[in-house]
Amino acid sequence: MKTRLQSGISKPHGPLNLLHQTNPIVSPVPKSHLSALNDPNWKRAMTNEYEALLENNTWELVPRPTNAPVIRCMWLFKHKYRSDGSLECYKARLVVNGKSQTVGIDYDHTFSPVVKPTTIRTVLSLAVSRSWPIHQLDVKNVFLHGHLKETAYMFQSPGFTSSSQPKHVCKLTKSLYGLKQAPRAWFHWFARYITKCGFKSSASDSSLFVYHHGNEMAYVLLYVDDIIQTASTTTLLERIIKLLSSEFKMSDPGSLHHFLGIWVDDSNGGLILSQSQYALDILSRANMSNCKPSSTPVETGSKLEAASGPSFSDGPLYHSLAGALQYLTITRLDITYAVQQVCLFMHDPREPHFQFLKRILRYIRGTISFGLHLAPSRSTHLTAYSDSDWAGCPDSRRSTSGYCVYLGDNLISWSSKRQPTISRSSAEAEYRGVANAVAKTSWIRNLLLELHVRVRRATLVYCDNVSAVYLSENPVQHQRTKHVELDIHFVREKVRLGQVKVLHAPAEYQYADIFTKGLPKHLFTRFRSSLCLRQPPAQTAGGC
Repeated sequence: MKTRLQSGISKPHGPLNLLHQTNPIVSPVPKSHLSALNDPNWKRAMTNEYEALLENNTWELVPRPTNAPVIRCMWLFKHKYRSDGSLECYKARLVVNGKSQTVGIDYDHTFSPVVKPTTIRTVLSLAVSRSWPIHQLDVKNVFLHGHLKETAYMFQSPGFTSSSQPKHVCKLTKSLYGLKQAPRAWFHWFARYITKCGFKSSASDSSLFVYHHGNEMAYVLLYVDDIIQTASTTTLLERIIKLLSSEFKMSDPGSLHHFLGIWVDDSNGGLILSQSQYALDILSRANMSNCKPSSTPVETGSKLEAASGPSFSDGPLYHSLAGALQYLTITRLDITYAVQQVCLFMHDPREPHFQFLKRILRYIRGTISFGLHLAPSRSTHLTAYSDSDWAGCPDSRRSTSGYCVYLGDNLISWSSKRQPTISRSSAEAEYRGVANAVAKTSWIRNLLLELHVRVRRATLVYCDNVSAVYLSENPVQHQRTKHVELDIHFVREKVRLGQVKVLHAPAEYQYADIFTKGLPKHLFTRFRSSLCLRQPPAQTAGGC
């Protein structure tokens, strides 16, 4: 079976086609810097970028060293559009070829932390509950700000070679796009500056910075060049914006409305986090924009097998769609289990796997406007639900465990994951799932303490397996359970310290079921509503 995309059937779409309809004389994207220099529009863009790099003191010209590698660089070109599809500007960017770098010589560490989704949802939930203003900032040319610790040399930029020193090379003093260490260099510079301003970096999430002085409190979240900040007063928020703007070139979009592809809508004092536009882009990529909607993402009892059916002919399409759906689960928790299933077969996708994926897309088509609702909540108590599908994998007989965590009335974390080992009983599978939930809530408790939120009550973890509940408190049955002894002792220690209490939940109130198996429509819809997934306020009323 071939999809329309495989058969070459597609509709022209995107800003470029719209631009061609409204402005036919736009300069096309050049294939090389030579053709760009012959076009006045692209030459102007290259000149502006080059002058900005010189003004930033990105490099200094030095004689070429004889004992060090020199990195090549190139120009990249793109059109930048407005929201209506019209051309905003021509963008030229000088980038280095990071593939030509040598580890240990011109770079060492490359990893750069980004804020965790759970941290974002936790901070937004607290800000909404406290009626704090929430603001966003965008850093311009973010990777050009980092100072390099390593010594790196680059050839002079094509088309802009110095006439007086044509054989010299650029000794980089600041990072450039394409350098392997550029993200890390930027993060360290930002972290160093904001800590000088009185903030403290969180030990739970290094991309979270907390300010606390007297009655004043503020949180700053960093995700590459996107910054979310909230503060106890508007005056403090404006002071922080002024401090950051004095050090970094920034644009100020104002109150939080769009970040990381997520739209933020105000709803009666609360927020709805939606990725509806991103979901539409995924449907368009799969040529399923007008497909027939499905009521659930997974059929009841449906299980995927590794070797079922013929191989899927378009592996890159499968990888692209599955990866995009993974990012969609930041707000669409209702597809978490289904996406986890299709991602298990990225190495060798089959036709049944792709049909499974298409059902997820049909479900998204029918629920395109849904988003995660964060409402004002007086409570800061943590409540978790844990469930496992014992021996659910038909190939390996490993179990799938899932959990969800509430902060007050707001859902802030969830997971669906196949367990790494085989469980010998349903009680063992459920207990491993409880251990995962307890580990997550322990991390969230530490995060809340760093956010100066008092956690006075034990975290309630609900499980629908009586044996797992019994094992969490009673040090018995060592011979039957010693192979899961680490998980047992971990949970029991938290219970003994009064940080966790494991309770039994009836199956009809076990919301974590949605993360471990396909459910009937009526049960799926009820659980989805209880998990704070809502339509925009114009179509629904009430809070979570």
